[in-house]
Amino acid sequence: MTIHWCGTGLSAIPGLRRLIEAGHPVTVWNRTVEKAQEAVGDLTQDIRAFDIDALGAVLAKEDVVVSMLPGDWHVPVAELAIAKGANFVSSSYIAPEMRALDDKARAAGVTLVNEVGLDPGIDHLMAHSLVEQYRASDAYDGENHLSFISYCGGIPKHENPFRYKFSWSPLGVLKALRSPSKSIRNYEPFDVARPWDAISSYEAPLPTPESFEVYPNRDSLPFMAQYHFDGTWPVKEFVRGTLRLNGWTEAWDGVFKEVESLSGPEGDARLVEMSDQFWAENAYDEGEPDRVVMCVSLKAEKGDAVAWHKTYVMDAWGDENGTAMARLVSIPVSLAIEAVMGGKISAGVHAAPNDPKLVDAWMSEIDTLAQHLQVVDHNA
Repeated sequence: MTIHWCGTGLSAIPGLRRLIEAGHPVTVWNRTVEKAQEAVGDLTQDIRAFDIDALGAVLAKEDVVVSMLPGDWHVPVAELAIAKGANFVSSSYIAPEMRALDDKARAAGVTLVNEVGLDPGIDHLMAHSLVEQYRASDAYDGENHLSFISYCGGIPKHENPFRYKFSWSPLGVLKALRSPSKSIRNYEPFDVARPWDAISSYEAPLPTPESFEVYPNRDSLPFMAQYHFDGTWPVKEFVRGTLRLNGWTEAWDGVFKEVESLSGPEGDARLVEMSDQFWAENAYDEGEPDRVVMCVSLKAEKGDAVAWHKTYVMDAWGDENGTAMARLVSIPVSLAIEAVMGGKISAGVHAAPNDPKLVDAWMSEIDTLAQHLQVVDHNA
């Protein structure tokens, strides 16, 4: 049973190194062999140039293939895994084309696990844990009115005038600014065309409370079912979103206005130019620490009273071993790989697990990755 880890970008390395150091048989695939050798060449010489045909030639039944490649590779690699009777793991969101592989994967006895990085990933674990704690509590009542928020952001540990720094190509961040979002606010669907149309303030319950700018991201609504919200529960608020340093909206005002004006091939070309400029001006310096803040909260109200309210709050930053972002993306991926190899996740297409034993085990490991991780009981 071999792990085929494809892609050795900046957010892949700690989890990959963890697996190799634990003695798992790992073959490393990367489009540029030299970059992979720089990252893990001190641990292994089983490094190959990524080619899907070459991967298919050696992929065997019950192997695990990991895609840390660009998003358009996930489905082809997953399809190859099904054809070979191998399993698949990715940190990325489940695309409709990936979801459509569920029946084939089940029929083949193959497990395809996605959304097991930071966001999505750790946030799912926190959400599952909170919902289970609430259901098991004396405060549980199907008529309580619920508010759920989940905010995560990678931000500079040392603040800069741009209120943001990039640990990889800014192009993805710029493209995300053009994406609409769906959430629930005041019991009603809240649809937003652009993130800057829905900026609000959030006070994170850190040891020293700290406020951030936040906004909804993507379509939050499908996650209500994923987190096992009962369809009869009254939901006042449900949002998964992005967290930024205060002052981000003002610092990025010119960026928003230009992104709003762009369209077509010329607009795409301009986004690439902007990305190159931002990378030159606002990339992390060598050894400069990044920071990740994540808050996931569930509140249940009965009338005018708060019946139950807990928040997971995580604060992590880069250290001499690498960035917080890389740790928090790739080590959960490595935990998912071990769970698949151990038969702990069933066949089919899955996101981060909701099995309480796995959630607790993974959260214990994640506790070692963050400088601060706490469940705040606001009713205590």
